[in-house]
Amino acid sequence: MFPSFIPHPLVRGGHAQTILGCYLPGMKWAPQSKQHLVALPDGDRIVLHEDVPLGVQEPDRVVLLIHGLGGSHQSTYMQRTAAKLVEKGVRVFRMDLRGCGAGTALAKLPVHAGRSEDVGVVLAYLMEACADTPIFLVGFSMGGNLVLKLLGEMGRQRPANLAGAMAVAPPIDLIDCSRNMERGVNRLYNRSFLRSLLSAAAMRRQRVPKEFDPPLSPLPQKLRDFDERFTAPLAGYASAEEYYHRASSRPLLQEIQVPTVVVAAADDPIVPVGPFESATYSQSTQLLIVPSGGHLGFFGVKGADPDRRWMDWRVVDWVISSTIPKQRWKTRLTSPTPTSAAASR
Repeated sequence: MFPSFIPHPLVRGGHAQTILGCYLPGMKWAPQSKQHLVALPDGDRIVLHEDVPLGVQEPDRVVLLIHGLGGSHQSTYMQRTAAKLVEKGVRVFRMDLRGCGAGTALAKLPVHAGRSEDVGVVLAYLMEACADTPIFLVGFSMGGNLVLKLLGEMGRQRPANLAGAMAVAPPIDLIDCSRNMERGVNRLYNRSFLRSLLSAAAMRRQRVPKEFDPPLSPLPQKLRDFDERFTAPLAGYASAEEYYHRASSRPLLQEIQVPTVVVAAADDPIVPVGPFESATYSQSTQLLIVPSGGHLGFFGVKGADPDRRWMDWRVVDWVISSTIPKQRWKTRLTSPTPTSAAASR
């Protein structure tokens, strides 16, 4: 389905791909983005950043990009992918997940890996804003888990203009991911994510009521401790274990009815490959396990692509090459029932 990924000879192995793929300078891009505020049922708001191709009156497809944990609409992979899609004439919306990026001060509750209902609300918004245009969902890392979870919850209630979805390096089994990041050198990623989350928690402490700010003293030493004392209580879960179980998309993968591509790297040090190999998928879902690429790295040799960012071009090629029936799109999305206890408050 996709051309093979050949890692750059100086960036071999999952750790090198993960680290250099993240920190190598990206393309220079200064979009004239339009912001959209989307209200959530609990009063929080989300920000979308719309990027429209110049000279294209009516783009024939729309892509919603969703970032991962600790990211935002400004994450390098979000900007690179959006820029390349826009250059191809695609209308792009980059989503800041709840409490992230431009929406940091617009949410009293934090984002977590199970808030698929937030993506559902945004998708419903786009169904109205782009009523006659096919829409594609693309999620990276945690954003990929949110996409897959939403699609599984929708099941056969697929709206007609939801044309397809792609999830890159999604943590479909959060329990397995948690265990994996507590092993060996992977603890470095655990600490990095934890530092980012603790920093975000300290910032939000200045603006949210005390009931939305669980105590974190002494400071957690692992991601699981943070989720036990912070994420789970605020999301309405009894424990981190329950949160990981109910927020994982793996049990819902066989319910997906939308054409979906899942891309994973066998040497990803953050999201282990085992759950992908043992999961059960629907007939509409295609799984691609790449031997190397790390976590959102995929920095390769110079080949047929215009640059070395293999992952970006697979998203672009998939969106552009997807066959769209010639019809007027009328079916609207009925948002799925939220599965987190906090969402039903």
